[in-house]
Amino acid sequence: MQAKGTTSETVVLQEIDAVGSPSQIRHVDQLDERTKEVFYEAVESGAVGTDEADLTDGEVIVYTDYYRVTLV
Repeated sequence: MQAKGTTSETVVLQEIDAVGSPSQIRHVDQLDERTKEVFYEAVESGAVGTDEADLTDGEVIVYTDYYRVTLV
């Protein structure tokens, strides 16, 4: 897994049915305020550009569903 870098990236969320292992899993309540804002925006639009989110490529965020994070 690639950690979040300091350059601007696009956060892409993919709704998934199940979490395979090994996956880093966090609940949305564990995200800091700025990362929550980015996450919610990405849920609405599917993807969002940012350099301010503490998200890791491949991790799964639990919200109303499971969302796999891809950083591109």
